[in-house]
Amino acid sequence: MGVPAFFRWLSRKYPSIIVNCVEEKPKECNGVKIPVDASKPNPNDVEFDNLYLDMNGIIHPCTHPEDKPAPKNEDEMMVAIFEYIDRLFNIVRPRRLLYMAIDGVAPRAKMNQQRSRRFRASKEGMEAAVEKQRVREEILAKGGFLPPEEIKERFDSNCITPGTEFMDNLAKCLRYYIADRLNNDPGWKNLTVILSDASAPGEGEHKIMDYIRRQRAQPNHDPNTHHCLCGADADLIMLGLATHEPNFTIIREEFKPNKPKPCGLCNQFGHEVKDCEGLPREKKGKHDELADSLPCAEGEFIFLRLNVLREYLERELTMASLPFTFDVERSIDDWVFMCFFVGNDFLPHLPSLEIREGAIDRLVNIYKNVVHKTGGYLTESGYVNLQRVQMIMLAVGEVEDSIFKKRKDDEDSFRRRQKEKRKRMKRDQPAFSPGGILTPHALGSRNSPGSQVASNPRQAAYEMRMQNNSSPSVSPNTSFTSDGSPSPIGGIKRKAEDSDSEPEPEDNVRLWEAGWKQRYYKNKFDVDAADEKFRRKVVQSYVEGLCWVLRYYYQGCASWKWYYPFHYAPFASDFEGIADMPSDFEKGTKPFKPLEQLMGVFPAASGNFLPPSWRKLMSDPDSSIIDFYPEDFAIDLNGKKYAWQGVALLPFVDERRLRAALEEVYPDLTPEETKRNSLGGDVLFVGKHHPLHDFILELYQTGSTEPVDVPPELCHGIQGKFSLDEEAVLPDQIVCSPVPMLRDLTQNAAISINFKDPQFAEDYIFKAVMLPGARKPTPVLKPSDWEKSSNGRQWKPQLGFNRDRRPVHLDQAAFRTLGHVMPRGSGAGIYGNAAPPPATYQGNLYRPLLRGQAQIPKLMSNMRPQDSWRGPPPLFQQQRFDRGVGAEPLLPWNRMLQTQNAAFQPNQYQMLAGPGGYPPRRDDRGGRQGYPREGRKYPLPPPSGRYSWN
Repeated sequence: MGVPAFFRWLSRKYPSIIVNCVEEKPKECNGVKIPVDASKPNPNDVEFDNLYLDMNGIIHPCTHPEDKPAPKNEDEMMVAIFEYIDRLFNIVRPRRLLYMAIDGVAPRAKMNQQRSRRFRASKEGMEAAVEKQRVREEILAKGGFLPPEEIKERFDSNCITPGTEFMDNLAKCLRYYIADRLNNDPGWKNLTVILSDASAPGEGEHKIMDYIRRQRAQPNHDPNTHHCLCGADADLIMLGLATHEPNFTIIREEFKPNKPKPCGLCNQFGHEVKDCEGLPREKKGKHDELADSLPCAEGEFIFLRLNVLREYLERELTMASLPFTFDVERSIDDWVFMCFFVGNDFLPHLPSLEIREGAIDRLVNIYKNVVHKTGGYLTESGYVNLQRVQMIMLAVGEVEDSIFKKRKDDEDSFRRRQKEKRKRMKRDQPAFSPGGILTPHALGSRNSPGSQVASNPRQAAYEMRMQNNSSPSVSPNTSFTSDGSPSPIGGIKRKAEDSDSEPEPEDNVRLWEAGWKQRYYKNKFDVDAADEKFRRKVVQSYVEGLCWVLRYYYQGCASWKWYYPFHYAPFASDFEGIADMPSDFEKGTKPFKPLEQLMGVFPAASGNFLPPSWRKLMSDPDSSIIDFYPEDFAIDLNGKKYAWQGVALLPFVDERRLRAALEEVYPDLTPEETKRNSLGGDVLFVGKHHPLHDFILELYQTGSTEPVDVPPELCHGIQGKFSLDEEAVLPDQIVCSPVPMLRDLTQNAAISINFKDPQFAEDYIFKAVMLPGARKPTPVLKPSDWEKSSNGRQWKPQLGFNRDRRPVHLDQAAFRTLGHVMPRGSGAGIYGNAAPPPATYQGNLYRPLLRGQAQIPKLMSNMRPQDSWRGPPPLFQQQRFDRGVGAEPLLPWNRMLQTQNAAFQPNQYQMLAGPGGYPPRRDDRGGRQGYPREGRKYPLPPPSGRYSWN
């Protein structure tokens, strides 16, 4: 389903699920960046146990951001990823587990979507490069101004796929990052960290869900664990509901449509490449000291509280006089299943169901109307009752014709409103616009380099008027410069624009007219609608897909080989007789290997990420699989307006033909490529203060070769198997930095080991129920909240999880103080680590003093950086925070943690921070030294005073 469309619908219908994040920013004292102490209580008035990161949602915006200049090289990309994780960690502050999951090899059903995305990205990238070069040549031919073209290789985002060198390097960098944080950050002291990199098969979010499912099935699992999952995909909401965990929250960057993007030619904001005119850049600041500042602010994060969404759904799905016992958990599972019909990553949505048209509400209403006929729920623990689903689909099919007609009426009505709007705008605009020196300018832009200045404006106006009266060959609306010549940007009589001039995409199906089903199957499938056997095949494949997707969300991957073999979906009215259709899948299937997946999803333009002999199969005309890699392909708009909404008509990859072709080139792989082509697993990291540290160290000292059970009493109830890691991070061994700008860890105390989740039989069923002992959170919604759906009113989310939080206001005196100490017009660096412009600050954090202005004291000049964030005792020296749900049982791992009283010395944060808060590496790689334990001894400030900085 479309992420923006679903999230927009969800946030409008259930607004109280959204909470704005309270984020504590790092402070700066005398040029030293003081990091946030994440061991202190969470400022959002909530304490999380586990934080799960769907890393691909972090990697993409850090490597090729849309709202700021891209990093110059791979090293800057890695630092940007580190900083993004730091920011998320400081907001959430998990107390037990941090789980990082990178997308590995995906199931075959997902690979079709990945293939479509990567072929589109390659095609659009090449088209954009050609268009950019064409516009550049036109502007320069007209005498326009453009900055010199940067000579750098275009970053191909397709490299963010398992099996590439980029992903292999990313895994090494994340290992270094985890080790560094476990050694130096007090918030990571008692944390268990699991890294599932791209070598471990499975999508990132589904690896996370598989971990949660398997841990929930263990007797030592805490049923009141508070989970927080980071990611922007819409299916994370469904996955969170599918866990039936009472405390589940999603954190994501706030979605802001139409964010400004810089022009790819002149790097200025306000226009796209096709509209670039090659105008000189306006000066920012008196001395252009703000040239590198960005006009957009740093993205803000929001929480989505799934426990509040469960409250909404419980009220909405509750039905009276049922012939069976009402179970809210089963009803939520049915709601999740019905959302699949409006689209997901594995199946196209039904033609009659669109989110923006209220399709989910329609399905819920039909579900409640026919539930007395169905006699029960649609699903149970990820398995579908097809006989009951058939009743829902046929009920939708009865109104399909009216849905299509209403859609057409709404589109015609929208076009009429747009036409009237354009007419009003044209009517309100002046018919004549003076040009040349008399051209209107925005306030403050008269002195810009592109503006013309007249020495005698009155004389210029007189000459223009006389020229208009005396020159019959010149249009009366032409404007002139001060020397009497026609202005090249002279006044032009505005033409009346035809509001219907914009071409509409051709629609040969015409679903709003009689005979729509026949035309649909003829145009989309090239078969006659009377071919009942083919329609039955399409419906059966779609039904298999519904069963596969639900099983994938609740039980794990039912088959790595299954996929939907069509580009389009059937109609709801075709779902007749589906109760007898088989819904079983082949057992014992295995995922592709990484390089095999690259061959299945990459276009030929991205073949440089593959070995040479493999790459040749994509471009050699004599290749047996050359038809898998078309240089051009059609995009069917399918009733949509924009190309990105259409369907890419790519041929499906035949797995047997692909494997047969690869057998001939497998011997050409180098040892490094063979290693990248192998499937891996998860790695667990802990610091020296963690109870598991000594246990793992003993395994390495004894050289254990057999997998060992994880002691749950030492690890917050986590269970699984340990096995030794050949590339382990070990205490007292140097952890080399894969990023040249960051220093090696010479005083490492962290340790890592291979980790494997608990294993179950292939036919084991994970029960989709709330676990015994789980306590439902205190209800959040009040009667007034039921009236806050989007009825055209502005809805402002609350700040943090405390509904009674009182906002802080500044009076006029506070604003005057800020005006004295804060520089005006300063912009943040791209990644938050650039030094402030010397022309602005002149070596001082404060503004230069004006004449007669009193000297403002440097309030923190005598404070040591390492002491400025030492407030109350850190979290690991206190008892566990109360979540407001009653006293927590004293489990074995909690009792053990209370006995951990060793002091934690955050030694490396005392140095001047480099990129990402890291100490800068020395230029010479020969003499690597450890970080000093203590900084210079400064006297502490008085214990009490007028200002409080904590």
